[in-house]
Amino acid sequence: MRRLPPLRSLEAFVRIAKLGSAKAAASELALSPPALSRRIKALEDFMGKPLFERKAQAMILNADGNALLKAIEPALEAMAEAVEELSGQGGEYRLRLGVLPLFGSQRLIPKLPELRKLFPKLHIDVDTSAHAENLLGDVVDAAIIIADQVDPRLYAVRLDRNNVYAIASDTMAREQKLQKPADLKDHTVLVHSDMPLIFNAWREAVGEPRLKPAAIDHIDSGPLMLEAAANGLGVAIMHGSHFSDAKDPRLVRLFDVEVESPYSYWFVCRPRALKQRAVRIFHDWLLKSGV
Repeated sequence: MRRLPPLRSLEAFVRIAKLGSAKAAASELALSPPALSRRIKALEDFMGKPLFERKAQAMILNADGNALLKAIEPALEAMAEAVEELSGQGGEYRLRLGVLPLFGSQRLIPKLPELRKLFPKLHIDVDTSAHAENLLGDVVDAAIIIADQVDPRLYAVRLDRNNVYAIASDTMAREQKLQKPADLKDHTVLVHSDMPLIFNAWREAVGEPRLKPAAIDHIDSGPLMLEAAANGLGVAIMHGSHFSDAKDPRLVRLFDVEVESPYSYWFVCRPRALKQRAVRIFHDWLLKSGV
């Protein structure tokens, strides 16, 4: 059998290549930075050449690193799939799913008992990292993401279409007399960090393309956006479904206007992942369940 580099070194190499950061890769692999560095050094010693350009806060693949990643990634994925498939025979099978916290708490988790009854041996590990599409095939098998468009190299199914609401605390709406979109010029607007286009789309649709609020604050968590709005920290521009599902008596929808969102929730995975039993079962159930 031909001599191969240590599998752990290859795993570390792929994680750094995907995440672009040794610190992030060490965290994912539960390794100390020195231990991760030793694995990469072992691989580079084996290859006889450096594989990364090392910068202050990042490690970027060089030409040799890119060539190696392109060559080994399909083989590593096939190996992982084979082990997962064989280990699931006669026992439990497991899905590593990326999902945003607000979608997970409001829409997915309440429906999962239904899936458990249908497939009691299916278990789901949930990762709530942002931009889970970048972790596919590495940290997660599939993901539910929010995006205006999806990488065409991925398998993707749109799960919904959404309207955008302006959401504020009931107290703030009454005391500040927020009666029309133009009234936001004196207030802070809250926007999700992963949905930077949403406020522009909303103000265009309501006929106020030049509306400039007092400030725009970005928050990378839907639940925190709702809580911030409920506490009067600003007006949240976000999907109406989150407002409806929250059922928070402290919150009100401002302005009776319908604005279609440029963003939707999508189920995404790499095309080959659909061959995995756990991914296929979850995919089919998700599309039928109306989550």
